[in-house]
Amino acid sequence: MSLHIPFDNSYARLPAQLFASHAPTPVATPRLVAFNHALAATLGLTGTDEEDTLAQVFSGSVIPPGAEPLAQLYAGHQFGHWNPNLGDGRAILLGEANGYDIQLKGAGRTPYSRSGDGRAWLGPVLREYVLSEAMHALGVPTTRALAAVETGEEVFRETALPGAVLTRVATSHIRVGTFQILAARQDITGLQALFEHTLTRHFPDATGPVDLLDAVIARQAELIAHWMSIGFIHGVMNTDNCAISGETIDYGPCAFMDSYHPNTVFSSIDRQGRYAYANQPDIVVWNMAQLATALVPLMPDQDAAIKAFTRSIHAMPALIHHSWLRRFRAKIGLNTARDGDETLITGLLTLMAQQGADFTNTFRALVNDSAGDQFVDRPAYEDWARPWRDRLEQEPGDPQATMRAANPALIARNHRVEQMIQAAVAGDYTPFTRLMTALATPYDAPGAFSDLARPPSEDERVQRTFCGT
Repeated sequence: MSLHIPFDNSYARLPAQLFASHAPTPVATPRLVAFNHALAATLGLTGTDEEDTLAQVFSGSVIPPGAEPLAQLYAGHQFGHWNPNLGDGRAILLGEANGYDIQLKGAGRTPYSRSGDGRAWLGPVLREYVLSEAMHALGVPTTRALAAVETGEEVFRETALPGAVLTRVATSHIRVGTFQILAARQDITGLQALFEHTLTRHFPDATGPVDLLDAVIARQAELIAHWMSIGFIHGVMNTDNCAISGETIDYGPCAFMDSYHPNTVFSSIDRQGRYAYANQPDIVVWNMAQLATALVPLMPDQDAAIKAFTRSIHAMPALIHHSWLRRFRAKIGLNTARDGDETLITGLLTLMAQQGADFTNTFRALVNDSAGDQFVDRPAYEDWARPWRDRLEQEPGDPQATMRAANPALIARNHRVEQMIQAAVAGDYTPFTRLMTALATPYDAPGAFSDLARPPSEDERVQRTFCGT
């Protein structure tokens, strides 16, 4: 085999109760449909020029030398309800290369599959490939997509669908739920080992559980503010989908908003709107409180630990708000902070919600002061814009450059993603390739891709997104 992956598998050296050693299940006729050569170079992979070999390895049909495949144990709160019976039910970690996890999603059943088949179908695989790489290009911390492979087998959901496997790359797959399951089992040995591993891997400057919590909080606060600034809705912010590393993980029913409204929900399983756009800051604080609870057993003085953790959790909303304000200032061209900035920002958002203005296009149009075109009631916009223009005149530097760097021209719009999936299922990968090319430079003028900036027509509008499990 010419393909070489420089494996060094630190997670496989943790106590055995943290995972189940388990090989992926081979597939019938794997065919490579996408491979991320730039990411492969970052991982130190060599010999990546043989598509058949890549298809065999990244479908799970051939285990590469040095891999130690395993399924990770975790639990979590799902929509606020504790579920102790989780773990990688259809994902298998091959190992680590250059400090990154290489994981196969849809690689077959594991000891944690419960009643699932351990497989994935092509739609969610391509969706995660596009969304995760689009988020990376937007500058958002995220898992990455290395490969997508058709399996040549059918997956049965409501109907028969083409099977596929995604190769996901992350700085780790350690979740809040990974800590939770060990704390719930009162497995202090395992919890201590996971804690030490997490410090080594992600937070080498941290010296104890309080430091760890504060470091995770800082990353999550920045991440959620970043999501909010680009109109991203994760859709299923369960604690098992909350990465300790501060990366966006698990692109299931996620979506970007078209028309702005703070209560926007796409996820078909979020019937109460728990994970609506505007609720994401509160939910991440709740998730961090669950992490704090799981860390308490590691502290010798648990009363003192609870007080310290409580202070950290109570300080988090202000951290999120600070990051949110910094990002939204940039979105309207402000490099300096002044009283009244937040009122200016929220005034625009309120007007956008009232008139259904497109989130991405409105902010991008501020660059050349043409955002009024996004509003039905243009005089109402002009009432907002006059003090905004006055404020810009007082700004040093180049406010237009600030706005251009903060406001993408292109996002992975839901209707385009769905159109891409439908085409791929029919055997046409042209829309996938075009979408990937366009979304690689989202802050550039769209040029030949300007059609991808268009919001959906009424018959193109995506009302619900799905997990795809």
